Amino acid sequence: METKSWKEIKDSVYGEKGTERRDELERDFEGFKIGLLLKKARLEKNLTQTELAELVDKKREYISKIENNGSNLTLKTLYDIVEKGFGGKVKIQIEL
Repeated sequence: METKSWKEIKDSVYGEKGTERRDELERDFEGFKIGLLLKKARLEKNLTQTELAELVDKKREYISKIENNGSNLTLKTLYDIVEKGFGGKVKIQIEL
């Protein structure tokens, strides 16, 4: 049995980079990573989802949703969570 790399699997299932389906997968994965980063930061600050939600004037369920899939997160909410909730700064990088 031939072993395939993760890239080969993604190419065969979702298409190569630059195709619409593959780009959608990559965006969704980035959203997922943002959610994980926010959850990790919240835990490092010893905050519950409820406490963070109160700091940024959101509902706990919304914080949970972001942590599980950050793809629907607005930039304003991202800034609020990081700055008001964690006392941190957001740095965004664009690659062309």
